[in-house]
Amino acid sequence: MKEEYISLRNLQFLLHEVFNATQLNKLERYSDYDREAFDMSLEAAKLIGDQHLFPIYREMDKNKAYYKDGVVYVHPKLREVYQAIAEGGWITALDDYDIEGQQMPITLFNCGVLIFYAANANAASPSQLTVGAANLIKNFASEELKATYLPKMHSLEWQGTMALTEPQAGSSLSDITSTAYPLPDGSYKIKGQKIYISAGDHNAADNVVHLLLARIDGAPAGTKGISLFVVPKFRPEEDKLTPNDVTTAGIYGKMGQKGYVAAHLMFGEHDSCRGFLVGEPHQGLSYMFQMMNEARIGTGLLSTGNISAAYYASLKYANERAQGRHPSNKDLSQEQVLIIEHADVRRMLLMQKSILEGSISLLLQCSYYADILHAGEGQEKEEAYLLLELLTPIAKSFPAEMGVHSISNAMQCLGGAGYTDDFPIEQYYRDIRINAIYEGTTAIHGMDLLGRKVTMAGGKAFKLFVSEVKKTLDKALEHDTLTDHVTNLAERLKSLHETTLHLMDLASKDKPEVFLADASLYLEFFGIVTVSWQWLKQAIIAKEALKKELPANEFNFYSGKVKACEYFIEYELSKTLGLEKRLKSSARTSLETNPLFIN
Repeated sequence: MKEEYISLRNLQFLLHEVFNATQLNKLERYSDYDREAFDMSLEAAKLIGDQHLFPIYREMDKNKAYYKDGVVYVHPKLREVYQAIAEGGWITALDDYDIEGQQMPITLFNCGVLIFYAANANAASPSQLTVGAANLIKNFASEELKATYLPKMHSLEWQGTMALTEPQAGSSLSDITSTAYPLPDGSYKIKGQKIYISAGDHNAADNVVHLLLARIDGAPAGTKGISLFVVPKFRPEEDKLTPNDVTTAGIYGKMGQKGYVAAHLMFGEHDSCRGFLVGEPHQGLSYMFQMMNEARIGTGLLSTGNISAAYYASLKYANERAQGRHPSNKDLSQEQVLIIEHADVRRMLLMQKSILEGSISLLLQCSYYADILHAGEGQEKEEAYLLLELLTPIAKSFPAEMGVHSISNAMQCLGGAGYTDDFPIEQYYRDIRINAIYEGTTAIHGMDLLGRKVTMAGGKAFKLFVSEVKKTLDKALEHDTLTDHVTNLAERLKSLHETTLHLMDLASKDKPEVFLADASLYLEFFGIVTVSWQWLKQAIIAKEALKKELPANEFNFYSGKVKACEYFIEYELSKTLGLEKRLKSSARTSLETNPLFIN
């Protein structure tokens, strides 16, 4: 098999046939991006993946990052990786032409990022953290800070991070205690600590630039008193780098992602850490949410990259490993069959394919909305904003949660071999697990979806979503063989609507804890319906293509789309029946269980 970790053919199908993404060039910002530009960019990203990322994926796990004598050591080829990504233009790809960017559509950019993540998420992730950190500086910081930090970040000589989490606060950012004390020169003395900082320190970058949340001394309590600062590991002063009293206390030993550092950082232990305010005081959380929202889509891409690589590894094995015979064949003199011939193995492969290609479709749907939001105008822009806000928690959480199950199926395809480090599946299984925790746990995203997003703009976002799904249902009715899928999805969409109204009624009658208690299950329900919608969109295009005379490989490709849609509707969508029953139940088991009963 040619592609060992991702399918460019699938990305081209989604971009050109499902989303018709080249129509984005009707927007002035993206006018230079025709189909050839899209395809060349995909191929360029794949070349970086093939040459620089994929070859060291397993090496980074076996020769993991380590901390010694105050230095964090990572894989020696990471500098080459960063250089290849930066020289390929992938750090400034989204920027304006007048600041040496490429004005690349977000939809296309995210395809490139997905390719990198499928090849080696552990090596590629620091580059995307730098993109996010640089964007915050570009959008909100002073001209002086931009001139000082952006050129080196764009070349990936300097790494960027976001430094939010503290030991006593975790996801509760209102409880952070890192403090910034104003100094006469306009800078701030920073004191505090941050934990679990991804790529927070390592020897593959000459400097690390932290976008750090802290309270200015005397600021209001809660989230209203949080400001955002640039806090570098080394301060640029008179053409040299001066230590900035940012100390790495150590790095965390992790279940997976062993080549991708998570650092514990101390700021200002010797009272000489300087930070530089980004934007206005007390607006830090609103600024940081820009990076966090980008990172949530990014985490969805990260998970999907893991799913992709594991799927293609298990598919390769299933096409090579012979074992057993069909249950109807008792003749031991006949050769064993390839395991892909067994129905249960095909089920597990279909499950992986449906989760993978459904997740990619969802992420590109969100990316397309982001492009309209960024470069469109009028009603189309407003609707894109609402739909993107609504779907972001799903785009982050569905691949992260379902990816664990998908890669578990990949491992099961290999049997005992999948549990050994002779094959990469066990590493993908370990690596993906953190993604349901990155950028907020699944529970946080469930509460965000149910508590905020479905009610935003008077429920307009949810109504728009229902309308978009119904458009697809109507289109699918043009194909008789999709009628059952239309019926199933229409019923489940109606059930989602009814369940949402039921929970909103609870919210109006009781305390928030009641209707939010099972928000994670609501998120799961919503996610399955959403991905079913994405699969029906793909099946419609595939059915149209199958009306034509096709070469064998294309016939198989489109037929595979139809079967994967059938799998998802038949096997995954049906699971929402149980979720609906639970969400409408009056039993408050988790809410009303005394903690003493489970201690």
